[in-house]
Amino acid sequence: MEKEELLFRKRIQELSRICFQRDIPVHTDFLNLYEQTIFFSLLSSLSSVKYQLAGGYKMAERKVVCFLPSYEEKLYEYPFTCLIARPVNPRFAEELSHRDYLGALMNLGIERSKIGDILIEDKICHIFCMEDMADYLCRELNFVRHTNMVLEPAAIGELSITPKFETVSGSVASLRLDCILALAWQSSRSKMTPYIEGEKVFVNGRMITSNSYLLKEEDIVSVRGFGKFVYRGVETETKKGRLFITLDRYS
Repeated sequence: MEKEELLFRKRIQELSRICFQRDIPVHTDFLNLYEQTIFFSLLSSLSSVKYQLAGGYKMAERKVVCFLPSYEEKLYEYPFTCLIARPVNPRFAEELSHRDYLGALMNLGIERSKIGDILIEDKICHIFCMEDMADYLCRELNFVRHTNMVLEPAAIGELSITPKFETVSGSVASLRLDCILALAWQSSRSKMTPYIEGEKVFVNGRMITSNSYLLKEEDIVSVRGFGKFVYRGVETETKKGRLFITLDRYS
């Protein structure tokens, strides 16, 4: 086990213990999919406290783990917020990518764990960040590439974020993970196997390394280097026993 992972495990256990012993809310920063997998693997060894994973919207990939006290669950306010970034002059704004925004944020010296998902729609970008970074970003993130930007906070409860999907349908021999990945990206099972065995496939935030893992309806599958999709389920079964399924792939 690498030193960085060992420290992360100890930090999760420490936060859980603090919440249990002092009965106060505590939280992590944003966790990537691999860190979420480690968190789930630790559940049996953590103190008996309630927890929530949240990223600001239903389909969020990067999430914060919040350990909750006994007296506060429904009233808990998440320790992150969302900033809306807009070009000062949309007419002359560049076409900016996720990489452009992330690069601009990292150039400010911010740790990656302080930033959650970055969602771009047309010329507007939603940036999820830890609450203690919001004022700094609004003040300092003035340019993304050559485009002058202005940032303002948005109330997460009022956000209406609907990711764009491309529906993919087709028949598979079974609901095995490798079969459905092959359909999702019009590939073959053998070509998707290295991604599964190489620890690059996550289902609902948990790393899956077995080709034969069976997906369930509404599972969210992420593959590093490809993207992610929501498995919607079986529509029909053919006379030869093949399953006709649908999934919504992020576009």
